Amino acid sequence: MKKAVLPTALALSALLAITSCSSGSGSGGAAADGGDRLAELAVTTDAATGDLDSASWNLPFGEPASLDPILAFNYPENTVVANICEGLMMIQPDFTVTPNLAESFETEDGQTYVYQLRDGVTFWDGSPMTAQDVAYSLNRHLDPAEGSYWASDAVSGNVASIEATSESEVTITLKNPDWTYNSYMATPMGVVVSEEHRKAAGESYGTPQGGVMCTGPFSVEEWQSGQSITLAKNENYWNTERTPKVDSLEIQFIVDPAAITNALVSGAIDGSYDVPLSAVSQLEAAGNGELILGKSLQMLAIIATGDGPLADPAVRKALWTATDQDALAATVYEGTARPSVSLIPDGGWSFADDVFSSARAELPGAGADVEKAKEILADATADLSEPITIVYPTERSFYADMISELSRAGKEIGLDVQPEGVPSAQFGAFFSDPEARAGHGAFVTTNYMDVPDPLVFLRTIVQDGGSQNFSGYSNPEIEELITKAEATASETERAELTAEIEALAMEDMPWLPILDPSVRLFMSDRVTGVPASFAYLYYPWAADLGAAG
Repeated sequence: MKKAVLPTALALSALLAITSCSSGSGSGGAAADGGDRLAELAVTTDAATGDLDSASWNLPFGEPASLDPILAFNYPENTVVANICEGLMMIQPDFTVTPNLAESFETEDGQTYVYQLRDGVTFWDGSPMTAQDVAYSLNRHLDPAEGSYWASDAVSGNVASIEATSESEVTITLKNPDWTYNSYMATPMGVVVSEEHRKAAGESYGTPQGGVMCTGPFSVEEWQSGQSITLAKNENYWNTERTPKVDSLEIQFIVDPAAITNALVSGAIDGSYDVPLSAVSQLEAAGNGELILGKSLQMLAIIATGDGPLADPAVRKALWTATDQDALAATVYEGTARPSVSLIPDGGWSFADDVFSSARAELPGAGADVEKAKEILADATADLSEPITIVYPTERSFYADMISELSRAGKEIGLDVQPEGVPSAQFGAFFSDPEARAGHGAFVTTNYMDVPDPLVFLRTIVQDGGSQNFSGYSNPEIEELITKAEATASETERAELTAEIEALAMEDMPWLPILDPSVRLFMSDRVTGVPASFAYLYYPWAADLGAAG
């Protein structure tokens, strides 16, 4: 059984000081029997063998702010929306992207995409899904008045037009070729809603009062603000191969780690993704269910803002090199994560595995190397006497534990790294407001790839104007490679170009990748069937939930 997460940053610092000679061998994933518990991460769970009248689940990150798909840009929203609304394409548990509301699509040049829509799809109210509904839904991301969280220069900004070109066809024309575009149709960017309902609901759309109208396997039966959302089986769901096995699913919003643990161990709730790190040991020993580690698209990282010493690439790389990621994986993450070696999470791709795996193997390995870090820091031009502040949400104490290791590593090489906690409500502004970031060297993130395509994720971080390029990072060589890769039809050639971008990005390291977490899924013995992989964020996981044998 694993040790519990250390309760204070001071205690963790003491342990990390002892383990700071780690060789970087990835021991954070070691199992009690000496094996590597992260060697074969789960993709699915055992198929359900029967139906259930009801089941319960939990959202550990709290209540969704909205169920409007264009505002689904976080864990709570997406985990629910994935079960009620659908896109033209769908990410499967093994991370492949397959047709969904679109029966097929084609593109000859990566610039014009033609989608043939599936027959017989209806919204929950029985009205048919039309090509006009599809075009309207996708165009919402282009309308500033709608305020889509998914709007960005790289994706929606590259769209020239979206039109219903027949009763069963929608054509999307881009300004410039982008062979990654179709994968976005498996995210909320490709989700279809009823145009009539959206316009009728007005400003209340997506709220408990206005609701939504979609085509998914579940509809929203009840939304009790502050308590739960209950989903009801869609008896007329078009995809008979994915007819829900649960008639009624209550999704609760328990956020307190102790309360989540108690509810799971007692059987008050049947399951949860993203169970608290502090609960890992107790859930592994629980007699009423199983903790499953799944394949993920997540990465825990430090995002440099462009202020202070971390504006210097040599400082960023030196601090990363001195940090003991193995110890963090073993303690803070209870052995459920691996040290990061790249800005791309381990296994974060669904094609060209030989290219991406080989490129990853050639990157410098993670592991504390103080002497090497000092050599790197010798090239720094920044004022190293200036403190480096790393901001984290105070409600997530494990971030403080993590930053304490960076503080220890910084001290070893002559850097003053200081954690700065702010309330979660305030912390969110660091992702959207440059003024909030001003004066702070960095902030922490548990980030994730929206689609299993490394190019898509990398360009948000390293491209000029990228949606997650918070420091104004710019590299002309990377810009040229991104443009070339986007216009490359061959997946193998595009992967090779992406690998070049990956290597260049790790040289400059605008983000400091720290850990690649696995999905932490707990299910009681009475249920099974849901995917164990990170696909749950966009895949209708609850439709696979049912009775265990």
